[in-house]
Amino acid sequence: MGRVLSTVTPDVDGIASVVIEFLAELQEKTAAQVRTELEDGGAELPVDSLLIVEILTRVEERYSIAIPADRQSAEATRSVRAFARAVREAIIERQQP
Repeated sequence: MGRVLSTVTPDVDGIASVVIEFLAELQEKTAAQVRTELEDGGAELPVDSLLIVEILTRVEERYSIAIPADRQSAEATRSVRAFARAVREAIIERQQP
């Protein structure tokens, strides 16, 4: 069954939570453990960019978007919040007529 696209744009915190859930699955940890580890690194929730790249496909499928492979996107993989902002921008662009 196909995923129904929402007309509501998720906020950065909501997207960050989804990213953290995917990171937790990948690392076989709870979302709370991953969030605590990331918060210890600072407010932007810095993360190993290789982990973000590994979940990129999941996020693209979840939100029916494509994140371009450019410098701006590469910089967005440095933290969960930066990545969440890039995802939100891609969602907004997809919603434009």
